Amino acid sequence: MDQTDADSNMDPVLVEGHMSFTLVTLCQAVGAAPQQVHALVDEGLLRPTGQGPADWGFSGDALQRTRVALRLSRDFELGAPGVVLVMDLLAQIETLRTRLRCG
Repeated sequence: MDQTDADSNMDPVLVEGHMSFTLVTLCQAVGAAPQQVHALVDEGLLRPTGQGPADWGFSGDALQRTRVALRLSRDFELGAPGVVLVMDLLAQIETLRTRLRCG
């Protein structure tokens, strides 16, 4: 197998931290309506750069956070404040688990 064959068999790697999204591209990537993303921004779960929705920029980690938030919203019928609370509690649990493993 030559190098060209080896390269064609490699799976692409997505490094979310180096990506950025506009409001439109984030909505397209996660299948959300702009109002859903607005609600997550209003609750402080997502922190875009820019002055307003027309020029918002989201970092790559917003993709996963938005996906998780939308799934929680759908699966547990939570509004944005409930989603933010659950995600905060999950982060706290993970922090405590990490402390226990290291401690």
